[in-house]
Amino acid sequence: MGSWELMSEESDSLRTSPSAASLSESELPPPPARTGYVCSLTEDLVAKAREELQEKPEWRLRDVQALRDMVRKECPNLSTSLEDAFLLRFLRARKFDYDRALQLLINYHSCRRSWPEVFNNLRPSALKEVLASGFLTVLPHTDPRGCHILCLRPDRWIPSNYPITENIRAIYLTLEKLIQSEETQVNGIVILADYKGVSLSKASHFGPFIAKKVIGILQFFLHGSDLNSLHSNLPRNILPKEYGGTAGELDITAWNAALLASEEDFVREFCQPGPPCDSILGQALPPEGLSPEAPCDDSMRAVKSQLYSCY
Repeated sequence: MGSWELMSEESDSLRTSPSAASLSESELPPPPARTGYVCSLTEDLVAKAREELQEKPEWRLRDVQALRDMVRKECPNLSTSLEDAFLLRFLRARKFDYDRALQLLINYHSCRRSWPEVFNNLRPSALKEVLASGFLTVLPHTDPRGCHILCLRPDRWIPSNYPITENIRAIYLTLEKLIQSEETQVNGIVILADYKGVSLSKASHFGPFIAKKVIGILQFFLHGSDLNSLHSNLPRNILPKEYGGTAGELDITAWNAALLASEEDFVREFCQPGPPCDSILGQALPPEGLSPEAPCDDSMRAVKSQLYSCY
């Protein structure tokens, strides 16, 4: 419920309640706590969202309510959060096109329920081995546009230690954590994939996943030993020295700690039993590249389209 709705209901209550009218101002009970959306964007990011995402602050809650109404009318069995902040993620990702935002929301839940190997029990403590390996981390500095940089290092994955689906789980976990920030929703995320020293057999697992293109809010940069190409996209002062940068040694501990500190949030969101997929999604189509009947094999098949579907 938006803050304007809460204010409207409170005003009507005070106007029509005889007991409230007969009480003095000091005797009135305190108003109920408001839990509506509060924008955390800076003025510059509000302006950027207006220009690039067609987000109008004065219409924001109206747009959220419109999407909420569409969910209730067209997908009444969709088990989803209808909170303002959550729905805004999907509106921003599709430039406030209601129909496309609704489809993205459906795809998001379809992806989660059609791929239990990835999304069931998705929480940081279940992925400590992946996090400790250094397979992925988020660099402490954003790029000049304000994008967080997710660094993937496939050479750190030892296939005999755990299946590749654990890496995919760690990627989704990190994206979920990052996308909670409104700044990330507006600025986006850069994924830096380091193929230096990766064997051909291991690279074949990741080939379908990494591409130098923009997908939704994600932008991929693929590099091997040519650091000049990397520095043309990401300045050296935000990169660790392992990538020819001047920002010190690559440290994975800070991001791992941030994820582990979010354990309760992920348990609440991803570790609760839910109704069967069919009862939630009805006739909704599964996300591109994944059939609900097709079992997921131990490869990166369809992850690129899955990322587009979810984010």
